[in-house]
Amino acid sequence: MSNFVTTADGVDIFYKDWGSKDAQPIMFHHGWPLSSDDWDAQMLFFLSKGYRVVAHDRRGHGRSAQVDVGHDMAHYAADAAAVVAHLDLNNAIHIGHSTGGGEVAAYVARHGLTQGRVAKAVLVSAVPPIMLKTDRYPGGLPMDVFDGLRAGLAANRAQFFRDVAAGPFYGFNREGADVKPAVIDNWWRQGMMGSALAHHAGIKAFSETDQTDDLKAIAVPTLVLHGDDDQVVPYKNAGVLQAEILPNATLKIYEGYSHGMLTVNADILNADILAFIQA
Repeated sequence: MSNFVTTADGVDIFYKDWGSKDAQPIMFHHGWPLSSDDWDAQMLFFLSKGYRVVAHDRRGHGRSAQVDVGHDMAHYAADAAAVVAHLDLNNAIHIGHSTGGGEVAAYVARHGLTQGRVAKAVLVSAVPPIMLKTDRYPGGLPMDVFDGLRAGLAANRAQFFRDVAAGPFYGFNREGADVKPAVIDNWWRQGMMGSALAHHAGIKAFSETDQTDDLKAIAVPTLVLHGDDDQVVPYKNAGVLQAEILPNATLKIYEGYSHGMLTVNADILNADILAFIQA
């Protein structure tokens, strides 16, 4: 079933809820600037394994309301919590990709653990602790990288999204890459469904939010997955640091895998996530 939940600040959030309501739930949190559709390969796979699978479109993204406020990690986490509460999800696995990994960290630390709703977490190519270069994290990216993203989006969002999907996101710009035009088209479709304002503001949210304290607070078992050829969220300042900060982490680095490995290497990732969930 697909439906909407209205948050405390009046924002309609679209969600999908498939499978037996008695099964253990897995909730998926998508990356920027996409939608819950980016989890098709995972939702179908885990549904077939007997799990209840849930995913939502972040505010301003996909089919959720295109509001002009709340495009920050705190609201993203609160919106996820609203979906969880509406569906009364307990003993849940929360899986986040990229910006969605930041959302998972914020949700689990600030809502899920205090409510006793979370069993495990999975961070895939995720943005924490912070993407921006700071005194605390000197291995981060300089501000001009993110200013460039904002400029490209504002100048020609459609072309910018096409270039991201056709290039660094899936590693299709690498020599000998197996370029998949339909995957590029689907990325572009999802991005263009959302709000330019939400996408523009979201760059600050995913790049400048220091989530060190969120990571420190996540006591549940957490699987950290990252590709060493991630051109969007470099793994040494992300996955490696996450595993060092999290109290109960398992880290796996995939040689040669891209930021979009959940799509182009879904068979490998799905099997590894399933093994973690069942352990």
